[in-house]
Amino acid sequence: MSAPDGLPAGGTVEGPTPAEKEPTATPPAATVPVQAPPADEPPAANPPAARAPAEKPPAEKPPAVKAPAEKPPAAKAPVEKPPAGKAGKPVEKASGPPPAAPVTADAAPPASAPLPAAAGRTAPFEVWASRLTAALPHAWRRMPFTITVVAVTLLVGLVGRTIWRPLWQEGWFPQVAYGVPALQEGRVWTLFTGWFFAITPGQYVTGLLLFAIVVGACEIRMGTKVVAITALAGEIGGVLLASLLVWALSHTSWPWAVHLATVRDAGFTTGALTVLAVTTAALRSPWRLRIRALLGFYVLVAFLFEGTLSDVAHLIAVAVGFVVGQRLFGVEPGFGPRTRRETRLLAFAGLVAIALTELVVLLFPGRGPFGETAGQATSLLDVLIDVVIVGVVANALRLGKRWAWWVTVVLGVLNALVAVAAVVILLVGGVVTDEAITLGTGVLWIAVLVVLLFNRRAFRVPIRRRVPGGLAASEADALERARTLLTSVGGSTMSWMTLWPEMRFYFLRDGRGYVGYQRHAGIALALADPVAPQGTIAAAVTEFTEDAERGGLTPCLFSVTDTAAEAARAAGWRTVQIAEDTLIDLPGIAFKGKKWQDIRTALNKAKREGIEFRVVTLAAESFAVLAQVRAISEEWVGDKGLPEMGFTLGGVDEALDPAVKVGLAIDAGGSVHGVTSWLPVYAEGGRIRGWTLDVMRRRTDGFRSAMEFMIASACLAFAKEGYEFISLSGAPLARGDDQAELDRTDRLLDKLGGALEPFYGFRSLHAFKAKFSPRYEPVHLAFRDEADLPRIGIALTRAYLPDATPRQLIAAGFSGGGKEPATH
Repeated sequence: MSAPDGLPAGGTVEGPTPAEKEPTATPPAATVPVQAPPADEPPAANPPAARAPAEKPPAEKPPAVKAPAEKPPAAKAPVEKPPAGKAGKPVEKASGPPPAAPVTADAAPPASAPLPAAAGRTAPFEVWASRLTAALPHAWRRMPFTITVVAVTLLVGLVGRTIWRPLWQEGWFPQVAYGVPALQEGRVWTLFTGWFFAITPGQYVTGLLLFAIVVGACEIRMGTKVVAITALAGEIGGVLLASLLVWALSHTSWPWAVHLATVRDAGFTTGALTVLAVTTAALRSPWRLRIRALLGFYVLVAFLFEGTLSDVAHLIAVAVGFVVGQRLFGVEPGFGPRTRRETRLLAFAGLVAIALTELVVLLFPGRGPFGETAGQATSLLDVLIDVVIVGVVANALRLGKRWAWWVTVVLGVLNALVAVAAVVILLVGGVVTDEAITLGTGVLWIAVLVVLLFNRRAFRVPIRRRVPGGLAASEADALERARTLLTSVGGSTMSWMTLWPEMRFYFLRDGRGYVGYQRHAGIALALADPVAPQGTIAAAVTEFTEDAERGGLTPCLFSVTDTAAEAARAAGWRTVQIAEDTLIDLPGIAFKGKKWQDIRTALNKAKREGIEFRVVTLAAESFAVLAQVRAISEEWVGDKGLPEMGFTLGGVDEALDPAVKVGLAIDAGGSVHGVTSWLPVYAEGGRIRGWTLDVMRRRTDGFRSAMEFMIASACLAFAKEGYEFISLSGAPLARGDDQAELDRTDRLLDKLGGALEPFYGFRSLHAFKAKFSPRYEPVHLAFRDEADLPRIGIALTRAYLPDATPRQLIAAGFSGGGKEPATH
């Protein structure tokens, strides 16, 4: 099926060229006039080229500005001159402080004097210093505990010279470092003093960064009191419990424990990790589980393959922090995954962790509870092959494939048996050191196996992936069935677009509705609200998203109304406004009053020039008319740096549908000056209640006010036929929000809209529609969480630009836009 041609719903169109103004002489004390388009007119596709200054009448020299009477000497000293306009005439600023007195020869600096620095330019160091000074009071109010600990640690390191020298080289090292020897010697204070030191300078850097970022963020969220108590309790309690555990195990003749019982350590990471573990309880899914999984993986792998005293303290502190935090601050019950998707991601992360662990441990050997990892028999090539195989299986697990579940379970059982055997060997009397990696990864395999066995229902996707649901026998049957449902139960202003090429159909199990979607990059990209009876929209959203996930796809709802967005939010999804639907109510519309002056001017001007408006079925028009319409469309496409867009963007092919009305601006000679297409908006029972604007383009050298004329004429025509409203639709990624109220996701989408503006003029289109005084209704994007946004972005790019090549996208990115801002 070929990709749909066209523009966004509401269409990117060609706008009238601003009327030229007669150039006039520049009045005194004013700048030279620049010919700019009026604010109420949309930008033109090919505006007239800017005239050279020579074509304008010369601007009169402002009498208020005169050249200085005294000229500076030939030494070319800096002389203040009035700014010159393009024509070389001095121009006085319209506002601002009075001009400085002219510089005389006596006041001029000597020729050898250095030129002064540019005004307003500040050294980079001064800029950053001023920013830091301004930010410190704000940071102190939000995270005083974090700043205090970091500052004290740095001060102690400077005084003790341990920032640039290893701590163990200092003679007083035993007095401040904690461990089993310190407790045996009665130095209990080391449980506290060890917090403010690090064994090596490198650990100072990494430890302070970890503490500042992690604890600072947690302090902002949880409060200073909670974080301070948690950090102190976690650091002191974790180190104390780790020391006691190592002391107890050292009596079993376990070589690792015996060695660790003689070691002293220092550092401040245990408290930081405890704070993070407790804070995860206050997070919502899916980030709660993701951070817990990442944190748990880190402390477990570090314990298994490094096994230092700090690693033991980290493992104990994080485990206790998870439990205590869940009991005191938990916002969601339990520790396990709450959705099918979370289960798949957890299994995927577990396999990836195992593969990366084997690679990292082989490249950077260490000494853990199971012995030395150096000198293993496994080669780098063998490990790389294992990583590739595990990566393939892990990706299939992420998609919920049944075969991947079976393969992973078999591997997990085999490795679990090895791990159990290792424990038996350890208890009996020793461990073979060249199996340390196998034994350590065996523990990780057991954790993955537990996830898979207790959540096996999440992995039922067959080899062929598709969204379940009652699908028709063929594409033609599916399209006809969807069309029948839309005309019978009704839909939103964008529902007609779900019938366009490249769309797939998910039919609800009760047979009373469907969801139109496209599939790109593993995303089931649903367009508009589900077409379903009133009161069942929320159930349709839930059914579609669950079946999409069951089919191994990531669901996303694009351009949905408040009703569908609310249903998504109730399911724990995120929503963000991406556009505003612009609606004009037709009953009683007459374009009277001052605010409609521009519209009346367009109607009257068209009447004077013999331009008439006709509502037609484009497929029934003559070849001459159809050829002109295609030529106007192709001219618009040729002016862009990217191909014509699809998805919610209709073109001439979509306008040829007999159910679509087409408005034409035609003069007495049969020349088409502009074209608009209108998509039907159905109410329940098959009644058309309104029309949605799609294509909106005009001939570049045609009637300049064609757009205003055609939209106004369509309003009057549709009102006469008794329709309720017309929708000028929403320009994608364009809206009228106050930028100060946008969150980070909104700002990301806002930047994306700004990047596309030079090519398709979504924001200019939005501003153009505002002259019709419409009412606005928000249009939303709904997604499960922020982690889906990168793939959603890829899916939207492929949906809107199905024919764009990577070369075109790269070239457009470097060029910064097309020839001219988009036409309307």
